Amino acid sequence: MERFLTVICNKYVISGVAFVVWMLFFDRHDVATQYSYYSQLKALKAEKVFYTTEIEHVTQTVENLNNNPQELQRLARERYQMKKENEDVFVIIEQEEE
Repeated sequence: MERFLTVICNKYVISGVAFVVWMLFFDRHDVATQYSYYSQLKALKAEKVFYTTEIEHVTQTVENLNNNPQELQRLARERYQMKKENEDVFVIIEQEEE
């Protein structure tokens, strides 16, 4: 027991424990902040994967539109309701059930 008190009262042990407590709870880079940064990093990585796949999809679509006139015509008809002369286009809008 006396040996334990001697070790506890040692100035190096006290300063080491104080340093660890300071770094864990009171420092600018404490544990809570690091956890917050880690959570943000995970969210940003997931967002990066999402946008990377979206960029690949859009690039493929643009390439397909540049090389395929039928695809360009299909897109113009579907999105912008364009039509040829002497042609009628009927737009059917389905109502969602609530």
